[in-house]
Amino acid sequence: MKHRAVSGLIRYTSKKPDMLDKERGREWFTFTHHGDGSAIFRARCEIEEPAPTVLRDIMYSLDSAGRPQSLHVHLTVGDRFMGSGWLRHEPGNDGGLVECESYGPSIGRLSQRVEYAGAIDGFGTHPVAGDAYTTRCMDLSKGPHRRTIRVFVPSPDHRGATPPQIAEVNIGLEYVGEETITVAAGTFKCRHFKFVDDDGPGMGGKQHPHYDVWVTADDDAIFVQGGVGGYMQTWYELVELQRS
Repeated sequence: MKHRAVSGLIRYTSKKPDMLDKERGREWFTFTHHGDGSAIFRARCEIEEPAPTVLRDIMYSLDSAGRPQSLHVHLTVGDRFMGSGWLRHEPGNDGGLVECESYGPSIGRLSQRVEYAGAIDGFGTHPVAGDAYTTRCMDLSKGPHRRTIRVFVPSPDHRGATPPQIAEVNIGLEYVGEETITVAAGTFKCRHFKFVDDDGPGMGGKQHPHYDVWVTADDDAIFVQGGVGGYMQTWYELVELQRS
């Protein structure tokens, strides 16, 4: 098989005064890049603070053109099953279709079909490694700039802690520039991006605080470090990385 793998571990810490730099969770991720240009992203995320705890398992597949194909989600909140679901994307000539099949104790059995016009930039998955990979949609030839990206997510909640359902999110993504960043996993040439939720009703009807991410300056777009301000006050850092 002609494929290669990129795997790593991201540590979640807090910038809140009462928890400054204390570990509050972690994320294991793997990207499998196939010879035809398609990719599969897998992640296991553990969030211990703030309560209730969140445990998320996802698998996200993209085709050779980088378009979303499917997203599988299993979610446990407060150590209790919250829901599991499957999203499927079917692109069209001017738009496409997103389907969802899911189940959760609070929503029962759910089937959804959402047709959309225009273009989308992918699925939002909630793991921070997935956020970094989403930045590949930016046209770097324009230099530093901002544009609105359009994604479909399985939860509009800022932590993704609701049963899987289709939700559309439009949010600003800004390319800031290139920087060299040193973290526990090593020193990397990075591209600095910022997610900015300044326009419209916000994510899930609530404005998401500004979110800075530093991503390896290559096609793998690996998350290196990042942080969210506002009420969240979170920080994330790559502590282990393997490329086969």
